[in-house]
Amino acid sequence: MSILNSVRSQLVPIHPQGYPFIGAFAVVSLILFWWWTPLGWIGALATVWCTFFFRDPARVTPVREGLIVAPADGRVSRVTDAVPPKDLELGDWPLPRVSIFMSVFDCHVNRSPAEGRIERIVYRAGKFINAELDKASEDNERNALVIATASGRIGLVQIAGLIARRIVCFVREGEAIGAGERIGLIRFGSRVDVYLPLGAKPLVAEGQTAIAGETLMADLKVNEGPPNYRVG
Repeated sequence: MSILNSVRSQLVPIHPQGYPFIGAFAVVSLILFWWWTPLGWIGALATVWCTFFFRDPARVTPVREGLIVAPADGRVSRVTDAVPPKDLELGDWPLPRVSIFMSVFDCHVNRSPAEGRIERIVYRAGKFINAELDKASEDNERNALVIATASGRIGLVQIAGLIARRIVCFVREGEAIGAGERIGLIRFGSRVDVYLPLGAKPLVAEGQTAIAGETLMADLKVNEGPPNYRVG
């Protein structure tokens, strides 16, 4: 292996969605250096942060029917029962819901919580209040998906936050998706809610740090034996 390939293997990949933003930060930094050096260094730090924000590392996902993995990096902010948004068409009764809050320092590439088919996608424009507030699930800009799996239908809602202004969806209705595969990205701080099938018991706790595609959130087939693993 060449030295260049060795260096590349140690670097965390950057998602292509981030290139325009990183480039803009870098150009502004150069202008600031020309204008006043201390401001240029501030711009350089901001460019490094922007690069860090759009990182897209590989993940090792447990794969087995019934396993539900975290769709986002961040802190589990709430584990509760809640009526899902009408956009999901999952009924009018409370379902187990896990909310993951992503700060501006977390990786913002979202991943599918389970293997299945994208049954429904509904985007709604909205406000940009603090994503940690419970009402953000109804008031904020959001993108709702329903994934039909062999163990039931799972709802996932990408919610824009106080800073976020754009939700990017990578999948389409009718598309087959594997657990841990990339489904979207939210720019600059946000939240993801997952609505589990009725009767499912979340395996995460409030305050826990979740890793997208790796952290096990629920097991709908507890007697199916140990999972396999996939890197991606």
